[in-house]
Amino acid sequence: MARLKEKYEKVVIEEVMKERGLKNRYQVPRLNKVIINMGVGEATQNIKILDAAVAELTAITGQKPVVTRSKTSISNFKLRENMPIGCKVTLRGRKMYEFVDRLISLALPRVRDFNGVPRNSFDGRGNYTLGIKEQMIFPEIKYDKIVQTLGMDITFVTSAKNDGDAMALLAGFGMPFRKK
Repeated sequence: MARLKEKYEKVVIEEVMKERGLKNRYQVPRLNKVIINMGVGEATQNIKILDAAVAELTAITGQKPVVTRSKTSISNFKLRENMPIGCKVTLRGRKMYEFVDRLISLALPRVRDFNGVPRNSFDGRGNYTLGIKEQMIFPEIKYDKIVQTLGMDITFVTSAKNDGDAMALLAGFGMPFRKK
């Protein structure tokens, strides 16, 4: 069993129940899935950048990403319909918990001038999105092999009905939120 899932079952459920005043352990929100998205707009000119992004996302998550394609044509960006412009991975289960554990304990502390993740990135329905500016914070990425510095969006989809419950859940996991 993943270390973070064990922590959730033994520690986090009890903490969230006390903090939020819940009576039943099944009322405590769960982490349903984590979606990692890399938008690579430069792939319209150079497709090798997208190949490098796919390889890096595979190394970070341990799962092969899906290449996302444009839905419409935009002439100002030299973008045609159905061109590859990014990649994404949806993690569930054991891989999800292992990724979140590595993100919280290894990757986020390696961010330069880090003083916590923003508290206002919740969507109102209990989901949290975190933007990362460079992929080099992950220990799986070798600095010499980087073609281009790329950012990514990480979305945590929870079963929480509101932002307060979701924040309590992520704080229980150890997510380093900013001090207001």
